[in-house]
Amino acid sequence: MLQLDALSKTYKTGDAALKNVSLRVPKGQIVGLIGPSGAGKSTLIRCINRLVEPSSGKVLLGDVDLAALGARQLRQQRRRIGMIFQEYALVERLTVMENVLSGRLGYVPFWRSWLRRFPPDDIRNAFRLLDRVGLLEHADKRADALSGGQRQRVGIARALAQEPELLLVDEPTASLDPKTSRQIMRLLTEICEERGLPAIVNIHDVPLAQQFMQRIVGLRAGQVVFDGPPEQLTENVLTTIYGAEDWNAMRRGDEEQAEAEADAARRLEAIAR
Repeated sequence: MLQLDALSKTYKTGDAALKNVSLRVPKGQIVGLIGPSGAGKSTLIRCINRLVEPSSGKVLLGDVDLAALGARQLRQQRRRIGMIFQEYALVERLTVMENVLSGRLGYVPFWRSWLRRFPPDDIRNAFRLLDRVGLLEHADKRADALSGGQRQRVGIARALAQEPELLLVDEPTASLDPKTSRQIMRLLTEICEERGLPAIVNIHDVPLAQQFMQRIVGLRAGQVVFDGPPEQLTENVLTTIYGAEDWNAMRRGDEEQAEAEADAARRLEAIAR
């Protein structure tokens, strides 16, 4: 279980990105973080694995307070946390398989990683993961030869190669088209359910969050202003999270996107005839 107690982050400029955020994420639960730009969503995720240093508060993964660890202990504990990035964070010149195996770097001696000589069990597991995310036939392709959706699948497989106890996912669909976004979200939720993995997903697409997340946490100005199931995201709640002007603009954008998708489907149907 992940537990955040009064987690805060204030930058040197005096800007408070997070203000006493307290959350508990039990095993197997998938939490969607929503909120306007600057609400603190990415900061929250990065404070958990200390890519950003919290100013105060606790980050408990099981019985270990990640916020209190020294550098060496933190490196060991980070192996327990899989991170999936918006921009994939792949090594473009390496193959898909090599990128997935990089998820094992925290477990193998330096000489093995330098020579890319990973244990046979790690290699077999990497093949299984590539099969699970639908990329087995692309194992030997360079990462820069893949589509955006395929790159995100490699990122998912790499995170799972760590055998994590928690997944942190930062804007996994921001660079993807609507159909691919749904496929990626479906894959993530299925994998978390299969493995009993808790996950926190920073997601900007509210309808997508409502469709796939078990629980929604709404942030505004660094504070939790909503925490509940997707069906409780009423118009009033969304206005509280985003503000009236921002929410209305977002809703218009969703409607226009849905109409564009429907129009594209009608055109394809007409061509098929």
